[in-house]
Amino acid sequence: MDKQTIRERIWDALESEGIARFPYPPHGRIPNFVGASEAAERLADQPEWQEAGTIKANPDAPQLPVRRRALREGKTLYMAQPRLKSEKPFLRLDPDEVSDIDEATTVSGVSNHGVPMGPEEMTEIDLVVSGSVAVTEAGTRIGKGEGYSDLEFAVLRELDLVGDDTPSATTVHGRQVVDDAPAPEPHDVPMDLLVTPERVIRTEGGEKPSGLDRSLLSEERIAEIPVLDRVR
Repeated sequence: MDKQTIRERIWDALESEGIARFPYPPHGRIPNFVGASEAAERLADQPEWQEAGTIKANPDAPQLPVRRRALREGKTLYMAQPRLKSEKPFLRLDPDEVSDIDEATTVSGVSNHGVPMGPEEMTEIDLVVSGSVAVTEAGTRIGKGEGYSDLEFAVLRELDLVGDDTPSATTVHGRQVVDDAPAPEPHDVPMDLLVTPERVIRTEGGEKPSGLDRSLLSEERIAEIPVLDRVR
């Protein structure tokens, strides 16, 4: 099965089985799910989380409890701006400076509270949390198909803000854990931890991307994302 077939199968299952939660429909997005808060709590029990002072997390709805927990525990949080189109494509949320954690960790509120930053201004990341449509027990992640999560990792890797030893985690519903998926490509970031509301799956990980794959960067793509030209 190709990635899109798997996505459609998971989106359909989450909707038909009553697992999906707002925003609806789950299709075309990182789907929210029943038990997202419990998965965030389980992630917070893991040593990778407890040892992290700085976390990069995706902005999607199912990871909202993860982002809120990070700030409430005094961790610095980075989120990427939509499609990395800004000259400063990341937003930093400092727990000592955020007055309204609930608002600041939403997609609509983060721009009001976060400090825009280029990767040159950021500090080293201790844990990367990604959203997934599907993921295998071996750690192969399938996103919604736009590739921004992997691109963000590659940009940060170019500046040594993440590395092979940086833990990567995703929170998903058990229904999103699949038996098989297409072989990962060199730019795909493998997941070290899969956390569902019921369990934690530790994978053998895999080699993380060493940086930007120049062969995948068209001039049009670079023109759309200013930071790519700077890093290149």
